[in-house]
Amino acid sequence: MTISEQLRRQVIIEADYRCEYCKTSSRVTGQPPVIEHIFPRTLGGTDERENLAASCYRCNEFKGAKTHATDPETGQLVALFNPQSQIWTEHFAWVNGGTHVAGLTPTGRATVMALRLNNENIVESRAIWMEAGWHP
Repeated sequence: MTISEQLRRQVIIEADYRCEYCKTSSRVTGQPPVIEHIFPRTLGGTDERENLAASCYRCNEFKGAKTHATDPETGQLVALFNPQSQIWTEHFAWVNGGTHVAGLTPTGRATVMALRLNNENIVESRAIWMEAGWHP
């Protein structure tokens, strides 16, 4: 099955043109969001709306086919953040003035690490965007 252009637009509009993982706006980067399969196709995931999320290219690449990761605080294997069934602010918070994402729960912490939400490049970019008033 292929994702229709109409469904792609719906996912991106509902996400307000932001990555549903790191919250980076495509309006700031100039890079359109990609459609991410929350439960990967390679593991039997579907192209149904409830399995799709808007993602920046970077988060999509780091996530790959992962569905779980280790919480660095507890050492437990936990499910990654699901933008369709979970609320971002319950699992994450902006810290260091908005340059870093902190995981508040085992799922949040594991997702921050697995998707490298605080990699050096994005942290530097967030600082620039903050100075311009574009972030968070």
